[in-house]
Amino acid sequence: MNKNVFIKDIKAGDKMTDIFLVTEKNLAFSQKGNPYLNLRLRDKTGEIDGRIWDNAIEVNDQFKKGDLIQAEARAVSYRDAIQLSIFACTVIDTGLVNPADFSPSSRFKIDDMFSSLMDIVATIKHPYLKRVLESIFNDQDIVRAFVHAPAAKGFHHAYIGGLLEHTLSVSRLLVHCAAHYENIDRDLMLTGGILHDIGKTSELSFDSVIEYTDEGRLVGHIVLGVELLDRKIASINDFPEELALKLRHIILSHHGVLEFGSPKRPKTMEALLVNFVDDLDAKVNAFQEFINDSTTDSHWTPFHRLLERYIYKGSLNASADTYQQSEMDFPSKNENG
Repeated sequence: MNKNVFIKDIKAGDKMTDIFLVTEKNLAFSQKGNPYLNLRLRDKTGEIDGRIWDNAIEVNDQFKKGDLIQAEARAVSYRDAIQLSIFACTVIDTGLVNPADFSPSSRFKIDDMFSSLMDIVATIKHPYLKRVLESIFNDQDIVRAFVHAPAAKGFHHAYIGGLLEHTLSVSRLLVHCAAHYENIDRDLMLTGGILHDIGKTSELSFDSVIEYTDEGRLVGHIVLGVELLDRKIASINDFPEELALKLRHIILSHHGVLEFGSPKRPKTMEALLVNFVDDLDAKVNAFQEFINDSTTDSHWTPFHRLLERYIYKGSLNASADTYQQSEMDFPSKNENG
């Protein structure tokens, strides 16, 4: 079965019958007490809200989160955003569709990004830091998860290859920081930047929908990352304890403050820079993705719940051109993404 209508092209008033991946499904009730289904639907171009108003309780039992449904729907504008009013839907066998139509992925080629990251790893001169990086990136199970994982469930780089894209971007920014600021341990800072989110390879699952694993919910990627690092350090004879301590600190403090999940706040220059560069790259990507996904004619996006603000798009229409990075800054774009 071919997918013909993609979310990025949907406009208010459009009628369609097409296939979408259900990423969220909740039974809700209107102010009058009438049940309806609240859906979040996805394809490779983005996500859109959907509503089923008729026979909601019966329809609720027909499919679940993670299913593909063929929806007969009309697009409507609601609070400056497009959503689908769905009249009928049918569950679709995943074997009948192209999975790539429903998995948003990085705009850049995974092989090129990974090669670029390994070029940065090759510039690390400290023998023990180089050995710990080689130990991690010679582990094919880790690499397989690392290059395909998203960087988050929804806020930033929430797509296949997002973790690799984010890590490469953070590492490149840190290279500039090392050249700009004095008295920075470049190798330590870069190693911490490269590994700051390595725990997300275990925190998130991404076979169909991006979801937290049990480890992710119970432990979290910061602790998971330190545990992975400690296992690799234990396999390296005579790894300097103070160096290991500083490296752990970068991972433990990279969210910056306790309320954002960091057990410790940054207490070294290297940890401080990783924290701010990580936050910068995440927020820039969140801005860009939200602007790119906005389909309204307004100069403003809809309200961003996590950033708690509207974002100004300016007079230009949101498009791939407004998002696109320069070829100097990133590898070739992913022709399939």
